[in-house]
Amino acid sequence: MESEIRRKLLEMFTTGEEEYVSGQKISDELGCSRTAVWKHIEDLRKDGYELEAVRRKGYKLIKKPELVTPDALRLGLDTKKLGQNICYRETVDSTQKVAHRLAQEGCEEGTLVIAEEQVGGRGRLNRAWHSPKTTGIWMSLVLRPQIPPHEAPQLTLLAAVAIVQAIEDITNIKVDIKWPNDILINGKKLVGILTEMQADADQIHSVIIGMGINVNQQGADFNDELSSIATSLSIEKGEKISRATLVQAILKRLEELYYQYLKAGFAPIKILWEAYAITIGRNIIARTLKGSIEGLAKGITPEGTLMLEDLEGKMHYIYSADIELSNNK
Repeated sequence: MESEIRRKLLEMFTTGEEEYVSGQKISDELGCSRTAVWKHIEDLRKDGYELEAVRRKGYKLIKKPELVTPDALRLGLDTKKLGQNICYRETVDSTQKVAHRLAQEGCEEGTLVIAEEQVGGRGRLNRAWHSPKTTGIWMSLVLRPQIPPHEAPQLTLLAAVAIVQAIEDITNIKVDIKWPNDILINGKKLVGILTEMQADADQIHSVIIGMGINVNQQGADFNDELSSIATSLSIEKGEKISRATLVQAILKRLEELYYQYLKAGFAPIKILWEAYAITIGRNIIARTLKGSIEGLAKGITPEGTLMLEDLEGKMHYIYSADIELSNNK
């Protein structure tokens, strides 16, 4: 009940037409006394919300806390399903692990697991992912698409397009996608995406999309090894970025593309993905478990598999690899 009251209160500050929301209106909407309204306002202030109170006018929201709490995310969230159910942790081993457990327990589609800090974050091939506290976006989203299991990797590419679009919406920064799951700025890694599936041979139970996004890290937050290969939106933009606003934009874009995908298939997503892909039409080196292949990246198949024409003209279909841009023209 308490969380529902808080949700309604925060909605009043975003959906109300007036700049100020009167105490009487809040009392009427919440069905509580004016004294209780004051208590709820004070609770918001304790959690980092700045609210101005003006006699005869009411309350006005001045500033939200710089956290990615459920309250902060719901305040302005424009989705029907994605992110409407939020599991928030200040510190977590891995949001992906929590999302797996919730999915197995039957959580609703669109459930978002998000944390201020990960201490055991990981990327593809089980690599460690550096996730310092309150600097980035560390989150996992549970989807339950009615698609064949072999099509699930397409959702990684869909998520990449959604994140790129959201970053451009919020920051106007141009970013590139490197197949299969990296988002780069000027060649430096900004975002990693890890998609995992819970399924039987012929049926998907859930697809969990893990997203790690470097948002407000500064140069000192990266060690010597990372500073040469990684960056953040704040470093590139020269200013601090609202993580909650960016999460909201990502969920909005993801939901739009996801429902388009379920209705029209992968073809429209494929066109968008290739437009953002830095690898397509470039000479690359694909380092696979069976060895390295150098050649021209021709595009992706309708299933999302990378098509690579080697130096002898033979076509290879790459399902999993580390991709490096080649110096050969």
